[in-house]
Amino acid sequence: MAEEQHQQHHAERHPEKRRIRPLYILAPVIAVIAIIAVIYVATNVSNAQTVAVGDTISVYYTGTLTNGTVFDSNVGKQPLNFTVGSGQLILGFENGVIGMKLNETKTITIPADEAYGPVNQSLIVQVSRAEFGNATPTVGMRVSSSNGQQATVKAVGTNTVTLDFNPPLAGQTLIFEIKVVGIQKK
Repeated sequence: MAEEQHQQHHAERHPEKRRIRPLYILAPVIAVIAIIAVIYVATNVSNAQTVAVGDTISVYYTGTLTNGTVFDSNVGKQPLNFTVGSGQLILGFENGVIGMKLNETKTITIPADEAYGPVNQSLIVQVSRAEFGNATPTVGMRVSSSNGQQATVKAVGTNTVTLDFNPPLAGQTLIFEIKVVGIQKK
């Protein structure tokens, strides 16, 4: 009993020597663990909301030419769903969405070489007007060849029709306004 009284008396006179010291060590350790946990959760939530290669995403987009002409849009329709990096879309579009966050809207400019490529002159050919039979070809008309290739009528002469087998947007710089509305991580 005397020993207990001595320890209590000693602890009262020397508060720095109390047995509470482990709490002074434990509190900072708990604080550090809590900070690490918050950073880990914040990082994973952030990454879950950012587009990366391999993610399947949903977007709304409007595509325009440099003169402001809208050539395509899905705004007000179903979002476009695709897997980033799969080659489903033109390279510039897929690269442009990488790093975007959920519900972010971004405008990207895609040069022809990352879109549909330059115009290939060897894909512009003249055919006999007789190839059209009774049909009347007109400039801008889309036609299919006998092997299923698509072409655009570029010129109509008396005896010939000029067909362009390049993609319709070949040689064009494209501008897209894109909004990411869904991200499914790989």
